[in-house]
Amino acid sequence: MEKSVVVQQQGGVPLRFAGVSKTFAGRAGPVEALLPTTLEVAAGEFVCLLGPSGCGKSTLLSLVAGLEVPSSGSITAGGRPVQGPGADRVLLFQDAALFPWLDVQGNVAFGLRQQGVPAAQRAARAQELIELVNLKGFERSFVHQLSGGMRQRVAIARALAIEPAVLLMDEPFGALDALTRDRMHSELETIWRATGKTVLFVTHNVREAIALGDRVLVMSPRPGRIVREFRVSLPRPRSLEDHALVDLAREILAVLYQKAG
Repeated sequence: MEKSVVVQQQGGVPLRFAGVSKTFAGRAGPVEALLPTTLEVAAGEFVCLLGPSGCGKSTLLSLVAGLEVPSSGSITAGGRPVQGPGADRVLLFQDAALFPWLDVQGNVAFGLRQQGVPAAQRAARAQELIELVNLKGFERSFVHQLSGGMRQRVAIARALAIEPAVLLMDEPFGALDALTRDRMHSELETIWRATGKTVLFVTHNVREAIALGDRVLVMSPRPGRIVREFRVSLPRPRSLEDHALVDLAREILAVLYQKAG
């Protein structure tokens, strides 16, 4: 997919987790969601978190986003302690969560408007990002006029508008049909290459994790912990039907089934 613009963005920053755990208060007592976890993610790296429901994947993203506070340990982003939400880290969900009363350009420019960026500047910036996510011509379309994949592209462009260093993505393509999901893999990889962001990507789909990630981290059932790391050295772009990808998926599935049992 050819892009008509090259968007200048601040690159990614390294993430560091030092003995990070999370325990929630439950009706029957404390619930351990995440056991002490130590992990380093390089600046600009694309890391996928894979594991069964309830294994702490989303909790890990919420901790990085600053929406939850660790029960123990510490997290740094770019060497700075994470002590709450910040514009350097943006969390995207399965639901694009767009504003239905705004058109595509308005949604993309929303964060810039909140930051007080002048109208002409934010319009130009929004247009660059709309073109980056391949939505040129849909600037004045509203949410109800967009497909699921298009809505996710708007959400990604809105996130990039405030120039975060880290994209935290929690099953962003989970609600899409298979064909749209495959296309979004290509779209996201193009955007990642163009912007150099650090990406933490949560998924239940093994082939998706291999297609996108530099590394795939397999997590155990609750209480969650990282049990295996797979480095993905396959050349990009990757096809979900590539024999090497399928072979690696089989190996990762064997680990998941073993840990689930």
